Amino acid sequence: MMSATSSRRDDRRFSPRSCLVLGLGLVLSACSGSAGGDLEAQVLEIIRENPEVVIESVQAYQQAQQAQQSEAQNAAASELLADREAAIGDSPQLGAEDAAVVLYEFSDFQCPFCASAQPILKEFVENNSDRVSLVYKHTPLVQIHPQAVPAALASWAAMQQGKFWEYHDALFENQERLEEEPYLEIAEELGLDIDQFEADAASEAAAEAVQADITLASGLGVSGTPTFYMNGARLTGGLSLDILEEALDAAEAEAE
Repeated sequence: MMSATSSRRDDRRFSPRSCLVLGLGLVLSACSGSAGGDLEAQVLEIIRENPEVVIESVQAYQQAQQAQQSEAQNAAASELLADREAAIGDSPQLGAEDAAVVLYEFSDFQCPFCASAQPILKEFVENNSDRVSLVYKHTPLVQIHPQAVPAALASWAAMQQGKFWEYHDALFENQERLEEEPYLEIAEELGLDIDQFEADAASEAAAEAVQADITLASGLGVSGTPTFYMNGARLTGGLSLDILEEALDAAEAEAE
């Protein structure tokens, strides 16, 4: 039996206008010879006089493709994030570590969009500190952000001294200065052991931790930052408190 959702999707994909475009396309493909040329000219004239029909059909096709892609991505995410302990690994967490809902943040310290998302994330976690765990995942976009990897390694080193989130905040606050590599300066301001910090930042363990996050992001199809997953569901569209709250409610209901 076809579901109501499937029926609505089919209605959208095969609207009268879309069918008209499909029919016109079939006519065009069948046109041949001189008579066919006349018919083709008539069909092209109809399309020129009704360009919105073509636009609507293309938009409907794109929406259907995006929906299919989203469904595939969510299925892959559910599988990759199903093992919560493995998915989180040793990544830094903020909020309730034993919460039923995990918000995964795939982020880049040199990404301006990631920086603009921080106030919203901070307020969301503060408001729901007993309901959700925020997990930070390093996703440096090295092609456009040359300081993304050094910043990630430095933050990992700060985590070894229990100061990841303080260092995280300082990196975003100093984002415009990252080209100046203020990593030691920030470490000193936070009172970190500098010798240990430098050794940890240059360690193989740091590189492996960042690479593990990159591998997870690649498996999920993450291509830009910031990208968020609430448990196994990818959050799309602009980030806001309302969107996060709604996603949290839905994730809790599904987890019950």
